[in-house]
Amino acid sequence: ADVSALIPTSSDGLMKCVDGRPSDHSAMDGPKALGGVYSIATNRGVTDIEGLKKICEEVKKCGSVPSCHGDEHAHPAPMGCGFFKLWSQSKLEGIPAPKFDSEEGKAAIMEAGGVYECLAGSH
Repeated sequence: ADVSALIPTSSDGLMKCVDGRPSDHSAMDGPKALGGVYSIATNRGVTDIEGLKKICEEVKKCGSVPSCHGDEHAHPAPMGCGFFKLWSQSKLEGIPAPKFDSEEGKAAIMEAGGVYECLAGSH
């Protein structure tokens, strides 16, 4: 099959959410999934900070930069990720909510060598 719409990724590219709003970070050539690294956590049933940090290490070993995002109008700002908001409010049926809030998740991702990006505008 012809897959010409696929673009190469780079080791500087963020493993990021598919939100699509303009970012304050330039490394957009990484893999994308709903919620970024949070998508891996939800698929594996990881709900704690230590597990999130391990996922970030794995993403780095695979050649990408782990990340999370917020926006200019959510409070707190890291709650600007709709996927995280739904996850944290137990609105993803059958998926246990995280045992950390958006600010703790942001701090853990950054501590593990990841990036926080701020997105502009609204969905």
